[in-house]
Amino acid sequence: MNAHRIANISAAISYIEAHLCEKLDLETVASAVSYSKYHLHRMFTATAGLPLHAYIRRRRLTEAARLLVCTGKPLLEVALDAGFESQQAFAVLFKAMYKQTPLAYRKMQLFYPLQLPFAPDPGPSGSPKSWHPAYAAPPDLPDWMHFTALVIGGFPRLDASAHRAQAIRRIAAQEALIVQDNGLLIGAAAFSRPTGHIEFLAVHPQYQHSGVAESLLNALRRSHFPGRPLTVTTFRRNDKADTGQRAAYQRLGFTPADLLTEYGYPTQRLILPPEQEAHRHG
Repeated sequence: MNAHRIANISAAISYIEAHLCEKLDLETVASAVSYSKYHLHRMFTATAGLPLHAYIRRRRLTEAARLLVCTGKPLLEVALDAGFESQQAFAVLFKAMYKQTPLAYRKMQLFYPLQLPFAPDPGPSGSPKSWHPAYAAPPDLPDWMHFTALVIGGFPRLDASAHRAQAIRRIAAQEALIVQDNGLLIGAAAFSRPTGHIEFLAVHPQYQHSGVAESLLNALRRSHFPGRPLTVTTFRRNDKADTGQRAAYQRLGFTPADLLTEYGYPTQRLILPPEQEAHRHG
């Protein structure tokens, strides 16, 4: 991705962050950065991994959630400060995305974001590459956490501090794989050898169609879990908070299984059959 496009996306994100409480739409942002609506929509989606209007909505809800936990402001004030036109509109969308009312979320006193401010990286250069997953090492932890901030919206109620502690354990046990591109961490997976459960599998938004997820999954199946099924948990079908993580797992061959509730959030277990069984049924 060339520097001019990255600069335009960065300018659009900076404008959004500075005007979250104001009227924001594709036309407004495109005009502010002197970019056509068509090209901004296309490039923003390809870069951030979701359309601009979805990014704005998730950023507003995230900042509203922060205000609910960190301040005692009335709900109407929280709604207006986060750019919503009414308390009712805010409450309806908040519950759809966070699975609880703003008041219940405030009482829980545990902030977690739907979308953190996105900072684009240079992105893939040249033709598609063959990726080679490697074990993550302790020095990779800062990059792992930076990467997690980019993809946090793909994981229901992901708590950064708990995730960091889990990543440390998985790295120490050699149960964490990473893929890098010129030193940039672009894919990661954390898993449990005893259970075959993948706790975390994500790809940098700018590398979604570069075969990174497939390389991680192939490494897991062939080197760590030959002949064994793998499981993940993700959003349930039609969850408005899902940015596409469920569909990405299903494209990799995972199929729906048990409905669950984890940390108070409705999720679903997906199962990937052993490789030879998948070939037999394919």
